[in-house]
Amino acid sequence: MSFEFIQKLPTPDEIRSQFPLPEKLAMLKQRRDAEIREVLTGKSNKFLVIIGPCSADNEEAVCDYVNRLSKVNEKVKDKLILIPRIYTNKPRTTGDGYKGIVHQPDPEKKPDFLAGLIAMRKMQIRAIAESGLTAADEMLYPENWRYVSDILSYVAIGARSVEDQQHRLTVSGFDVPAGMKNPTSGDFSIMLNSVYAAQRPHSFIYRGWEVQTTGNDLTHTVLRGSVNKHGRSLPNYHYEDLNTLLTLYSERDLKNPACIIDANHNNSNKQFRQQIRIVKEVMHSRKLSPDICQLVKGVMVESYLEEGSQKIGEGIYGKSITDPCLGWEDSERLIYEIADYI
Repeated sequence: MSFEFIQKLPTPDEIRSQFPLPEKLAMLKQRRDAEIREVLTGKSNKFLVIIGPCSADNEEAVCDYVNRLSKVNEKVKDKLILIPRIYTNKPRTTGDGYKGIVHQPDPEKKPDFLAGLIAMRKMQIRAIAESGLTAADEMLYPENWRYVSDILSYVAIGARSVEDQQHRLTVSGFDVPAGMKNPTSGDFSIMLNSVYAAQRPHSFIYRGWEVQTTGNDLTHTVLRGSVNKHGRSLPNYHYEDLNTLLTLYSERDLKNPACIIDANHNNSNKQFRQQIRIVKEVMHSRKLSPDICQLVKGVMVESYLEEGSQKIGEGIYGKSITDPCLGWEDSERLIYEIADYI
C-alpha cells in the first residue's frame, strides 16, 4: 500500500476536552474578536499588527516573545491591536524542512502528530493566559481547524493554499477573520475569487460530515508579493498596487473590503530587515490617500527575540529555524513608529 496508517488521532472534541480553554480566557478572546471585527468592518480606526516568529517552534521562547509583546500592547492599545503570530503549521515550497510544531513538537526528532496537537494547544493557551493576547496562525490543513477554532483570533491562508477549494469552503465557516494571500503568481483575481467564495455560504463534506456554513464576512486580502516566471520576487505593496486592488474591489460584490500587507516573503525578497522600510512605505501610502487608508487595515511582520535564522540543532534561544526574522529591539521600535503614523 502507498499509505501506512500510523495511529488514529483523537478528534478535535477529544483534544479540546482534554486541554480546555478556561472560561475566563474564552471571554477574553470574545472581547478581542469583537475589537478586531470592528477594525475590519470600518467601525474602528485602530490598526492591526500581526507580528511574531515565522514558526512557533519552542514554547518557552514563543511565550517569552508574546509576553514582551503584551507589555508593548499596553502602551499602544489606543491606536493598534497587536496579534501575535503563533504559527504551528508551516507550508514548505518543496515539501522539505521543518513543518511546524504540529508535525514535530521537537524539531530534532521525528514527526509525532498526537504530541504535536497537544503541544500546539498547550502553547496557544499558555500564551493567552500569560499575555492576554489571542493569536494568529496559518491554516495549512483545513481538517485541523476545529483543534484551534476556540483559541485563534486570526487565520492566514497561504499563497499555495488560496486556490484550494477545501480551504475556501472551510473559511466560509469561520467566525474570525481570514486573510487570503495572493498566490505566488501574484494574480489578484485569484485572491479576490477566494475572498468571494469564503464570504458565501456552502454545503460540503468536512471530517466525514455533511456541513452547511453561513459565509465569513471578515474574509479579506493579504498582499505578500509574488514570483515571476524567472523566479524573481516582485513586490506588490506599493501605492500603485494598492490603488489597483481598490479598483478591483470596487468591481466585485464583496463585504468589508480590507487588505493586510505582509512585509516579508516576496515583498521583501526574504530580506528580513527590509520589513521596516516596507511597513513605513505602506503607512505613508495610507497618509496620502483616504481610500487606501480605509482599505489597508494592518501589516504582517516576521519577528522573534533574536534577528536572523539558524539551522535546526544550533540551539540559539528565540532565533527562527525557518525564515529569518527581525530581532526584538527593531520590532519594538517599529511598533511604536507604526503607532505614531495612526
